[in-house]
Amino acid sequence: MGRKQESLNWHARAATVALRTEAFIDGRYRPAISGETFECVNPATGKSLTQVASCAAADVDLAVAGARRAFEAGHWSRMAPAARKKVLLRFSELIREHRDELALTETLDMGKPITDSLNIDIPAAARSIAWFAEAIDKVYDQIAPTQHDALALVTREPAGVVGAIVPWNFPLLMASWKLGPALATGNSVVLKPSEKSPLTALRVAELGIEAGLPAGVLNVVPGFGHTAGEALALHMDVDCVAFTGSTRIGKRMLEYSGRSNMKRVWLECGGKSPNVVMADVADLERAANAAAAGIFFNQGEMCSAASRLVVHESIRDAMLEKIVQIGRAMAPGDPLDPATRLGAIVDRTQLDTVLGFIESGRRGGARLRSGGQRVREETGGYFVEPTVFDGVTMDMKIAREEIFGPVLSTITFKDVDEAVRIANDVSYGLAAAVWSRDITTAHRVAKALRAGTVYVNCYDGDDITVPFGGFKQSGNGRDKSLHAMDKYTELKTTWIDLS
Repeated sequence: MGRKQESLNWHARAATVALRTEAFIDGRYRPAISGETFECVNPATGKSLTQVASCAAADVDLAVAGARRAFEAGHWSRMAPAARKKVLLRFSELIREHRDELALTETLDMGKPITDSLNIDIPAAARSIAWFAEAIDKVYDQIAPTQHDALALVTREPAGVVGAIVPWNFPLLMASWKLGPALATGNSVVLKPSEKSPLTALRVAELGIEAGLPAGVLNVVPGFGHTAGEALALHMDVDCVAFTGSTRIGKRMLEYSGRSNMKRVWLECGGKSPNVVMADVADLERAANAAAAGIFFNQGEMCSAASRLVVHESIRDAMLEKIVQIGRAMAPGDPLDPATRLGAIVDRTQLDTVLGFIESGRRGGARLRSGGQRVREETGGYFVEPTVFDGVTMDMKIAREEIFGPVLSTITFKDVDEAVRIANDVSYGLAAAVWSRDITTAHRVAKALRAGTVYVNCYDGDDITVPFGGFKQSGNGRDKSLHAMDKYTELKTTWIDLS
């Protein structure tokens, strides 16, 4: 099938795809109690996709009550681990079976290229569910080394009702990072997807029931952060909140915990990740390709985006020339065209935010090397060119604040110590990278960088087996890996007197 025909094929499917638009509570779809809805807009066209149930506190109460009943009934929380594993493996398989439908829904809802949705997001979401399913019966409890006349058991129990609040940039993948470990450890979940991209979460809830999840174990309440999200975070019968989003809202989650029942709060928040390239980088072209992908992939809408290129002054010009060339070859295109590498910004609000940062960079004295414009306006969609700034200093807004768009800030350094100071001189600490052919330099810098993930001679290396999360104001706790299961369990000590 030719490229043009493939694009036409996706457009034809888009015209007929069935979208779930109601809340999913206690095993069935239902409208918001108020009857209110909000508009879901296609970022590629600026046109309405559908109207989605706008949940508020009353709907959250209903979902939490259903989740609590399911948890206390024990049909899932006390199910044999092997049986839970079987259900979640089937859940993962159903996600794979519905890959085309889910990928199309993701692209229509969020604006990312269909190739990424199809080959990255949906398969990775399925892998996350499957990996935690396989982990269920491989994590052991402990016996403490006590005196001979006592037996002390250290066991893990599910936290109870988990509120999962996820962002719009990787809608299903971010949800799966919460659902996998939370469900594997026996919890009931109330999932609040972003109002900017709620559609795949609503469809996947139905697949969970088909896989064998008991009613009430997985609930989805679409709505706004200040209504449904706040109600979930303040709820007195929610035991744990797992949140991915901005640092500003993450801090609010901590406040909500203190104002309610001191629920556990786990946060994966913003980033302003430094990509440090030493003068002795072994392969400048490879480093440039990785730098471009690190900031332009997913339209730069990625918390771990390599948004700060911290490069040695001696190789700055050569590196930027290559990055600019790559960026110009990644012109934004129709997200339903399989050849498109850069899609649309998620909505008009985020478009204005990104353009505002670009204007701030210009006014602040940074040199615009390429991009910086809204494009494809005739489509009605929200598209921004890959943008590269040079001459950025750490007192500029574009150097310190998360943009969440395809905007690269280039900062130069003279020596290793200066590079580390620049890299660490932000309030975030989610990801970082260092490029050097010298193993001592690479280790020294990697150890000095204050970030939850440090890449060496690469960027954005990833696997479900490794933890993901941040230092400083990038959050706490970790997604992915066995460490994620710690967030959704409570440790219990049982002391038995044998005397």
